[in-house]
Amino acid sequence: MEKRKILFGSLMLLLAVAVQAARVDTVMVKSPSMDKDVKVVYVLPDKAIDGKACPVVYLLHGYGGNALTWITLKQELPLLADEKGIIFVCPDGKNSWYWDSPKNPSYRYETFVSSELVEYTDTHYATIPHRKARAISGLSMGGHGALWNAIRHKDVFGAAGSMSGGVDIRPFPKNWEMSRQLGEFDANREVWDSHTVVNQLDKIENGDLAITVDCGEADFFLEVNKDLHKRLLERKIDHDFTTRPGGHNGTYWNNSIDYHILFFDKFFNKK
Repeated sequence: MEKRKILFGSLMLLLAVAVQAARVDTVMVKSPSMDKDVKVVYVLPDKAIDGKACPVVYLLHGYGGNALTWITLKQELPLLADEKGIIFVCPDGKNSWYWDSPKNPSYRYETFVSSELVEYTDTHYATIPHRKARAISGLSMGGHGALWNAIRHKDVFGAAGSMSGGVDIRPFPKNWEMSRQLGEFDANREVWDSHTVVNQLDKIENGDLAITVDCGEADFFLEVNKDLHKRLLERKIDHDFTTRPGGHNGTYWNNSIDYHILFFDKFFNKK
């Protein structure tokens, strides 16, 4: 009899969790600038499902990833969405580096992320449509993309993060299809200079963005992240900067995202 009670209690607990679980939507969002639909994964907390306005964190994947990267990498994301009352938005950015490519008019992912996707999200979901309730982060290529978009659109995003981000692309001219978007490095050095995050810092002043940056000590992007940290210090722009053991891999990012969510949650709740 006692075992039955325990089993019944466990079943009711599981049912209660299922009822309270966040919802994951996979939708196709129209991009007028690219004239195509883009796959986007939404992780919605119960509050948003019930129509209560929530802050939003946009999460960008890395090179070779897609809209499912984050929900696969961090399977607890729905639980975190419910716990914090945050909507997570994960777009498919192809291998775009989240630029509006000067060479490829079919790749306008800066416009998509910072304008079209934000507008779609605020129109179709229970968001707080203000930069104070909007953050963006990402891993690797997505870390570059998050800072690139936030710095250039500080009127849209109030906080930004980068995990193992390729924040200076110039030491890697032959990698990750960047030349397809910018042209070959040697013949297009000015374009490469103007499309790297470390050369965008003149667009912000201290207090414009809440910024958190981290990188693993064994990561090939470690030195460019240290250089970004140095440049932010030189410009007296407040930010969090962390290095911890780890490489350029899912194990590191699965851990790192927890710290970014805490950072953004604190930003959202700042009075």
